[in-house]
Order: sequence, then structure tokens, then C-alpha cells
Amino acid sequence: MDNMIEIRWHGRGGQGAKTASLLLADAAFNTGKYIQGFPEYGPERMGAPLTAYNRISSSPISIHSNIYEPDYVVVVDDTLLESVAVTDGLKETGAIVINTTKSADYLKNVLKGYQGGIYTIDARKISMETLGKYFPNTPMLAAIVKVSKIMSEEALLEDMKSSFKHKFAKKPEVIEGNMKALEMALKEVKKI
Repeated sequence: MDNMIEIRWHGRGGQGAKTASLLLADAAFNTGKYIQGFPEYGPERMGAPLTAYNRISSSPISIHSNIYEPDYVVVVDDTLLESVAVTDGLKETGAIVINTTKSADYLKNVLKGYQGGIYTIDARKISMETLGKYFPNTPMLAAIVKVSKIMSEEALLEDMKSSFKHKFAKKPEVIEGNMKALEMALKEVKKI
């Protein structure tokens, strides 16, 4: 399956990494792709490290295991960079997307010489500006779509608008902020 893209998400419980991976799976499915989106975590508690995964392909997916050699890695919480081997198995033809404001030198050092693409985004700033609270998953979802080109930005925005209308049917006031967070993240993710 050489057209398959595999993504591994690293975050902490309560930051929305699992939700973002599932939203990405739904959005990719709605563009006609075959998908998998699933989490892996130990004791389920707020703040505990967790890993989530996506497989996205234009052909049926017959693999049913964790992802050990991802094309992309998303790091929702940069405190994990020093405690979790986030680049393990990460293909150098792929990229890592990190929610951080840390310097390029720090990142290159902590990523132990990873030679693939390194992208950063300040998801805290974006979510605080657009949502008034720290929800990094929405900006990180947009960032990985921008970097991986899994789908067009327009397809993501269209699908998320519909998804948010359903998900936030009882809280319609948060839809606009989430849409702004996606749009802002698509513009602000940058390669170092």
C-alpha cells in the first residue's frame, strides 16, 4: 500500500489528540479515502501521555496494528519531547509537527538529529485568541492537514464546518471560534 499515509499523535489526556485523530479520520473518509483512527493509552487520566494513530489510503487498509514507522508525527504537547521518543520510526521523507514556541536549535537538539521536515505552530496562542481557552487539538488538526496534504485546505474547512455543527449542536457559539482556529493554523504552521 504505497499510497497509504500513517500518522502518529503524541499528546496528554485532555488535550484532544484522540479527538483530533478521529476528526481527521472522518474528514479523510468524507473525501473518499479509506481510514483508521484509534488511540492507545494506559491508565486513562487527565495529563497522562497518550498516543493516537491515523491510517489514510485511497485503497482498502488491511493492517490492524499500531503504527511503528509513521510518515508524520504530531506532538500536541512539547513537554513530551524530552520524555517520549517521538521520532522513533519516523520516516525522514515525512515530517514532525510540534505545538511549541521553543527555538529551532532546541528542537533540532531534542529531536536527536532527525533529518526530515520539522514544522512548528503555536496552538496555545491560536486557541486562546480564537476560543478563549487552551484547546490545542483544533489548530494541530489543521497543521497536519497543511503539512501532509492529505486533503485540500478547502475540503478540511468544509468538512469541519459540518462536523462542528453536529458536534456542537447544543453549543453553536463555539463553532465560529473553532473555524477561525483552523483557518489561522493553516496560515501559521511553519517549517524550521
